[in-house]
Amino acid sequence: MKVDKLKLRQAVDSLYSIGPASQESYTRLVLECFRANDADQAKRLQSHMDAYSYRPADSFIHNRLLHLYAKSGQIPSARQLFDKMPHRDIFSWNAMLSLYAKSGCVDDLQGTFDRMPSRDSVSYNTVISGLAGRGCASKALSAFVKMQREGVVPTGYTVVSVVNACTQLLDLRRGKQIHGRIIVRDFGGNPFISNALTDMYAKCGEIAVARWLFDRMTNKNLVSWNSMISGYLKNGQTDKCIDLVGEMELSGLKPDQVTLSSILSAYFRNGCLEQAGKLFRKISAKDKVCWTTMIVGYTQNGKEEEALMLFKEMTLANVKPDTHTISSVVSCCSKLASLNHGQVVHGKAFVMGVDDDLLVSSALVDMYCKCGLTRDASSLFTMISARNVVSWNSMIGGYAQNGQDSDALALFESMLVEEEFKPDHITFVSVLSACNHAGLVEEGKRYFGSMSGIHGLSPTLDHYACMVNLLGRSGSIDEAVELISSMPHKPDSLIWSSLLNVCATKRNIKYGEMAARKLFALDPLNAGPYILLSNMYASDGRWKDVAALRSLMKTNNVKKFAAYSWVDINNEVHKFVANDRIHVDSIAIYKELDDLIKKVQEVGYKPSTNLVLHDVGEQEKLESISYHSEKLALAFMLMKRPHESMPMDDAMTVANMDTRGLGMLLLPLLLLLLQHSNATSTAADSQASSKRSSVQNLRRREILYTLLLVTTFAA
Repeated sequence: MKVDKLKLRQAVDSLYSIGPASQESYTRLVLECFRANDADQAKRLQSHMDAYSYRPADSFIHNRLLHLYAKSGQIPSARQLFDKMPHRDIFSWNAMLSLYAKSGCVDDLQGTFDRMPSRDSVSYNTVISGLAGRGCASKALSAFVKMQREGVVPTGYTVVSVVNACTQLLDLRRGKQIHGRIIVRDFGGNPFISNALTDMYAKCGEIAVARWLFDRMTNKNLVSWNSMISGYLKNGQTDKCIDLVGEMELSGLKPDQVTLSSILSAYFRNGCLEQAGKLFRKISAKDKVCWTTMIVGYTQNGKEEEALMLFKEMTLANVKPDTHTISSVVSCCSKLASLNHGQVVHGKAFVMGVDDDLLVSSALVDMYCKCGLTRDASSLFTMISARNVVSWNSMIGGYAQNGQDSDALALFESMLVEEEFKPDHITFVSVLSACNHAGLVEEGKRYFGSMSGIHGLSPTLDHYACMVNLLGRSGSIDEAVELISSMPHKPDSLIWSSLLNVCATKRNIKYGEMAARKLFALDPLNAGPYILLSNMYASDGRWKDVAALRSLMKTNNVKKFAAYSWVDINNEVHKFVANDRIHVDSIAIYKELDDLIKKVQEVGYKPSTNLVLHDVGEQEKLESISYHSEKLALAFMLMKRPHESMPMDDAMTVANMDTRGLGMLLLPLLLLLLQHSNATSTAADSQASSKRSSVQNLRRREILYTLLLVTTFAA
């Protein structure tokens, strides 16, 4: 029966005018408040009882009020009433448990449960589901053990919560034990339990068992299908995931948002971006999960611009993003090194009040570091109240990427000493990279040894690659080769590429040939090793070997893809390749670059042409190194922004410098960096041609990248 809230209020008003009421009147009004779900009138009614010192003969009235407060989330009112109740029974305690469970007050939930004089199955169900639902899976399982010790018989509701707790912990052993109890107690026909078990086995990697359970379910619902579909997706069986969606539709069930998000993720993992886009456009009512899935999928497949455009569409559609969406978009900006877009997203995160979320703040730290603004990143990092290892890795890695190697190592020591955080594998990649850039060989060896000796981490191929670089750049190539031979892992292309790069730098043709041959076998269509080895032969004047390598590339159908550099001028991206003549301003760009090169030559800069690949005259060699994509991009930027200024990070020693002045001061350094990286740029470029720029592959090119960013993003 529907209760008229206006009449209810009038009834309570009349009660205040006549004074104390009978137990029958109080009971009737309390029940009407409960049916109407009107906590405000219930509180007025309770105040009236307190004013006239009314004490019910039993707990019925107070229990009804407690349940109403629990439904309405009125924690202070419920707690106040509970504390002064003269008679408490199991229903009173369970009402408080329900309130704390729904409100997410885990400590109060646990404390109230521990103080209960007696407990029933409702008490245990409430606390187990409440703890499991708030990520406290271990505590939920402990409560289940206590339930069994006290002889309280679990219900189907209990079993579902316990299985979900095992799923959270990926505790397959205990999950199987619970499954055995389910069989003994004959809970198998419960669809909620079957769904929970299917989900547990799938997420714990036992996908075949999950499918066996799924096939034997006689009453599959949408949750059943979604559990199995997401299980295939989690286990990397994307084709089966997509096929199962087809079976689901044939069974007469229509996919929901969860199903569609799984299909989208499967398409992206298979590289089927076009199918994902078509499916997404067909979805009439897109929720934030679908939008986020698309944004993450585009980002992971190198389509950052499309991801940013999709985020714009999402905001225009008035779909509120969550922290996962925001962090994914920030990651897009990081990959693009797009400071302008990153700052816009940062502002949106601030307006939404999620900028201090750990996931978002860590992504922002990484973004500002990728854009060369380590000072801004450091400011954000210091404001993170509850850091985790991801936050520390973002800042340590950011320092290492931007050449602030001493800052990276100092922060790493702070992580160990001050915060007592345990580093992970990613941490040590950044630390070893910092040692590599700074040439700290002994420190690098010490940190590498501490991984297994102190921190209990087994070095991966990434760490061995860092050590090969470190040893090789210091001139200890023989030691680097010995390290590769003693590795517990089989060397992959990363290891041999690292060795080949240092051999190219040190002109060690013996080991360079060995590394290149290994790479030819591992990745025969990758042009990088061919070009690097060819450069080494050219620098040694071995033109016949150069010609032989070119012939081998042609025989093996190995093609070098042209890389490009880019600048963002007035929100328009301009791309350049080496010797680019397509740009509408190409004539002016070449004139600008020629003038700049002439000026730096007048002050003493002499370009080195000894590493030019081709056996041609000196003038041809000079021309071949003068018009790299990076130089064209820099010249265009200086031409379009001759008088603008911008604040600069601590990585530079001058602030608010005129852009042209900046270019003239830095150009000798830029040209020197470009010239010295010429021998290795073509190989690195061929591997990074699908990315925005190849300048992050080598240290000298990383420095150039930072300098280009400083000038490119002048506001």
